[in-house]
Amino acid sequence: MDTTNFRSRLLQRERLVGTIISIPAPALAEMCADAGFDWLFLDMEHGALDLHDVEQIAQAVNGRCACVVRVPSNDRVWIGRVLDLGVSGIIVPQVNSADEAQRAVAAAKYPPQGTRGVGTGRASRYGARLSEYLAHANDETAVIAQIEHVDAVRNVEHIAQVGGVDGFMIGPFDLSGSFGKPGHFEEDDVQAAITRVRDVALARQMPVSVFCPTVEQAQRVQHEGYTLLLVSADNLLFGRAARALLEALRS
Repeated sequence: MDTTNFRSRLLQRERLVGTIISIPAPALAEMCADAGFDWLFLDMEHGALDLHDVEQIAQAVNGRCACVVRVPSNDRVWIGRVLDLGVSGIIVPQVNSADEAQRAVAAAKYPPQGTRGVGTGRASRYGARLSEYLAHANDETAVIAQIEHVDAVRNVEHIAQVGGVDGFMIGPFDLSGSFGKPGHFEEDDVQAAITRVRDVALARQMPVSVFCPTVEQAQRVQHEGYTLLLVSADNLLFGRAARALLEALRS
C-alpha cells in the first residue's frame, strides 16, 4: 500500500491537493510526486491508462504520494484488479444510487465487509506479505463515489448513508450533460445540483471534491468546504506551459 495513509487523511478532511494523470508516462507522475502533490488521480475511464500503466505509475511514485484510480466502470473485476496493484483507493464513476454505491464498496472490501477476491499482486508484495495486507486493506482502501448525474443528485442523501463510501467526487462535465447542457456549469440548475451535493457531504462531515481546471477555481472551492482538491491535469498543465512559452517568445 502507499505509505501516505491517504484514507485516514481523507476522512480527517485534511486538505489534499492532487492532479489528474491521463497520459501513460510514469515519469510525469514521478515528477508530480517530486513536486509535492498529496495524491494523483489516475484516469482509466477517459485517459489512455491500462492496468500495466497504473502499475508502472505506482512503482514510479513509490509511495511518495497516494495513487487513486478512477476505474473504467463500477465492476467487481475491474475494481479488484486495480486494487491488487497496490494503490490507495478508487474513484467509481456514475454512482447514481445507494445500491450502486454498495456494489462499489463490496467490490473494494474483503469479506466480511465485502466480496473482493484475494490476489497476489503488487499490493501484497506479490504474495510475500499477503497476510499483513489482508489484515489492513479494508481500513486503508479509500472508496470515492463520483456524483455526475442528475439521478445521483436526487439520491445523494441515500448514497451518503452507505457504509464504506468515504467521500464524493463531483463530475461537473457529465453532471451538466445530464441536464442537457454539457459544459454549461454556470447554469442555475447545474450550480444548484453541485451545491446540494456539497451541502449533503458537509452536513455528514464527508470529504467532497470537484474538478478545478485552474488554480483560481481551486482556491475558491477550498473556501467553500472542499478538502479533496483536484486541480488541472497532465495534458492541461503541459499544454498551458507550452503555449505560455511560445507566447512569451513570440510577443
